[in-house]
Amino acid sequence: MESSFLLPETGDPESAPFWEGTAAGELRVQACGDCQRWRMPPRPMCPGCLSLATVWLPCSGKGRIWSFVRPHPPLLPAYAEVAPYNVIVVELADDPTIRFVGNLVTEPAGAWNAVPAAALEIGMPVGVVFPPSQDGVVLPRWVRA
Repeated sequence: MESSFLLPETGDPESAPFWEGTAAGELRVQACGDCQRWRMPPRPMCPGCLSLATVWLPCSGKGRIWSFVRPHPPLLPAYAEVAPYNVIVVELADDPTIRFVGNLVTEPAGAWNAVPAAALEIGMPVGVVFPPSQDGVVLPRWVRA
């Protein structure tokens, strides 16, 4: 079954280890193999020391809501069906310079629009969860911690 949602390309060599991690229920962050500086999104060169050495490290998956928005129609047709829904930016507890975009849900397979707008707060502690695969892609989501 093909999804009508826009899904990322998981076969890109720069980001494939991230998607392998989500499929295994693990949130991974790319880091420099030399200076250990974390970086997301993945890229081939460290912005700090310019090394090409790369490692992928698991992180705690804990963070806090740094920002959020609730998109409303008009949207792409597939997204309009579930709007309004939340989109959050999560600042990782492990390294606050690393941020992920996702959805706050009530459970891993929960609906994007199940959390009421009034429940969203900047600074709210959250933790990563992994829903079932959608067309071979596991997109990390977040729940209240």
